[in-house]
Amino acid sequence: MRVVVTGAHGKVGRAAVSALLAAGHEVTASDLTRPVWERREPDQPRYVQADLTDAGQAFAVVREAEAVVHAAAIPDPMANAPHVVFQNNLMATFNVLEAAVRFGVSRFVNISSETVPGFFFAERPFLPDYAPVDEEHPIRPQDPYALAKHFGEQLMDAAVRRSDLRCISLRPSWVQHEGNYERNLGPQVRDSSEAGAGLWSYIDVYDLADAIVLATESDLPGHEVFYIASPDNAGGHDFAAMLRRHFGDRIELRPLARPDASGISCAKAHRLLGWTPKRSWRDYLDENGRTRQG
Repeated sequence: MRVVVTGAHGKVGRAAVSALLAAGHEVTASDLTRPVWERREPDQPRYVQADLTDAGQAFAVVREAEAVVHAAAIPDPMANAPHVVFQNNLMATFNVLEAAVRFGVSRFVNISSETVPGFFFAERPFLPDYAPVDEEHPIRPQDPYALAKHFGEQLMDAAVRRSDLRCISLRPSWVQHEGNYERNLGPQVRDSSEAGAGLWSYIDVYDLADAIVLATESDLPGHEVFYIASPDNAGGHDFAAMLRRHFGDRIELRPLARPDASGISCAKAHRLLGWTPKRSWRDYLDENGRTRQG
């Protein structure tokens, strides 16, 4: 299948490109980064530089695709002006999706975010209603990043109403790889008092890439939304005990699949996508939260 991956030079995009190539797909990669004017290596995909907030460039990238994986975005609301985050993320999604509809693309995989419910970057902080959080949790975003991601999911709903395009939105948890496990999750492994808005949840970038391949190849109709997170929490702590210690009874505790469960449930992705993560923080870090040697 001819697959376009946007944001192909980002953390998620790079892993998605590699996984899709390994699965036998013909990939076109796109990002804002300038091309390298050299002969491509045999395992490198075709690359197109594009600013997807420009509709013409988005259409040029998508025009020959059979499927689109849209990973391009400013990744959080903290390092850019709010209007820049919102305009970039929402208009890039709109333009790429509009091109997919007009060119008759069959599958659109939208990389959304665990932040959509709103309690990650809220100016007036609030807690999730219950945990583990799932796709049925109420959505109350305040910040421009979560709001744009939420609107992006609504754009998917509109697209399936007006075309034959099938859409899947993936909401990854905090994405980790070899280079950032110790920096990001090490403190949570060493000290369970390090909570964070994600309730100790995370996802390995290669497990996320596997989910992206499954979503790209899926024949699910309409638009489905899936959380993508590892089944265990960072540090392997007793989730129920941690939740009560930090939040008392302010967050309803729902049944857990395992004692060291994540704060995000991926039961729907397992059930409908057949996705089963294969990696854990334990593969990278020791019990002290330090990178394993060798």
